[in-house]
Amino acid sequence: MTEPDKLPDDIAELKAIIRAQQDQNARLEALVASFKKALFGAKSEKIDPAQYELELEDIETAIEQVEAEIDADERTAPERPSKPRQTNRGSLPKHLERVEVVIEPERSCACGAARHVIGEDVSERLDIIPAQFRVIVTRRPKYACRSCETGITQASAPAHLIAGGMPTEATLAHVLVCKYADHLPLYRQAQIYSRQGIDLDRSTLAAWVGKSAFELTPVYDALLVDLKHSTKLFMDETPAPVLAPGRKRTKTGYFWALARDDRPWGGEDPPGVAFTYAPGRSGQHADNILKGFSGTLQVDGYAGYNRLLKRPAQEVTLAYCWAHARRKLHDVTQSGAAPVAQEGLAQIQALYRIEKDLRGQTVEQRRTARQERSKPVIDAFEIWLAQNRARVSAKSPTGEALKYIAKYWDGLILFLSDGRIELDNSPVERTIRPIALNRKNALFAGHDTGAQNWAIIASLIETCKLNGIEPHGYLSGVLTAIAQGHKQTAINELMPWNYVKTV
Repeated sequence: MTEPDKLPDDIAELKAIIRAQQDQNARLEALVASFKKALFGAKSEKIDPAQYELELEDIETAIEQVEAEIDADERTAPERPSKPRQTNRGSLPKHLERVEVVIEPERSCACGAARHVIGEDVSERLDIIPAQFRVIVTRRPKYACRSCETGITQASAPAHLIAGGMPTEATLAHVLVCKYADHLPLYRQAQIYSRQGIDLDRSTLAAWVGKSAFELTPVYDALLVDLKHSTKLFMDETPAPVLAPGRKRTKTGYFWALARDDRPWGGEDPPGVAFTYAPGRSGQHADNILKGFSGTLQVDGYAGYNRLLKRPAQEVTLAYCWAHARRKLHDVTQSGAAPVAQEGLAQIQALYRIEKDLRGQTVEQRRTARQERSKPVIDAFEIWLAQNRARVSAKSPTGEALKYIAKYWDGLILFLSDGRIELDNSPVERTIRPIALNRKNALFAGHDTGAQNWAIIASLIETCKLNGIEPHGYLSGVLTAIAQGHKQTAINELMPWNYVKTV
């Protein structure tokens, strides 16, 4: 074929390549637009965080698939050297085991001399070994004296949490973390073990969880007591469907979360959360949980908390949540034009911008800055609130939202005079999200006692997360210490934040 004859074929090939690239670019642009919309676009404040993450990961997977297709085309295209994609790989933790593989080149030079090292290139890749099961065989030899018949000796058997049972404390910790941190129900764990040839009935795993929860109860009780020694806490509640025996359906119980997070103002007490299961949402349950607590409690607008204000000593002050006030206005804007609600949202947003600057400052610095910067915003908001309540129908959606804010006004503005108080209840709401994920996977708790066991273990796991502690290592160490007879008088040594100091 002559060069002029070949030219139309080359043009057709180039056009095909261009069309393929345009198609890839169009797909990639559409995916990136979807990703930006999911990440930054307007979305309902009631969206399930798990569903939101699922949407993002599916879009990210699709983007990577298209980029891999583009990379493959670039590698095979003639006279087009491929460029390595720049990716943010991060760094691998130093505590991970390093297995070095040295790839040696031919060390003999063509001239006959031996080459010597002048440097090296080092790369690290993350390798995963699937969960390994092993059997710990403990032998206790018996020794006897040849000179007499009474000199027989044998080392004592080590203490185990489940005496004479199969699991080590590390195995128990693994089951707990998989169920309550990774949201993997016991029957699914049993299926995973079965693939390794280990037949463990779900009821056996349930027995292990129940025994562990019983042994961990003193640690949980100590955690709850420690939290109630604070003078500033958060509280919230979330539904917990529980199977109702004999009724062939579930009933609605509640997990009550009591949380402490003093990090925004540099407090010395470590963060923590304790969940308590209760069969209902009555304020009496909150009162029972908070026996012995006095101080400021930051909550949402649920009326059940008002019961705490009726205590004879009046030792509890309720601070309310601006995020819930904002949500009331936000909901109004979703149903149509709502200029009044938009004005209110803008003023609340101004408060949050100020708070962003104050995070990490001391209590007094935060209080002073709020008096200087936030108080003028609050004063203007109060005037605006009164004026618009007089203009807007009290029964309209906007009127209902303004009524909510006015009802809780005194508790909403407490943050101005107390640097420990946050603008909202978000710290405790974040600790509740794993409960919701576990509830979604397990559908319901099988019994009231099972729900409280759930609360006990989830409290310790979530407190570990708040303190940057790996839950499996913590639970394994604590269960081992309990099996070996750790003294009840030294139970505070087993608190998650103290665990790292003793290992």
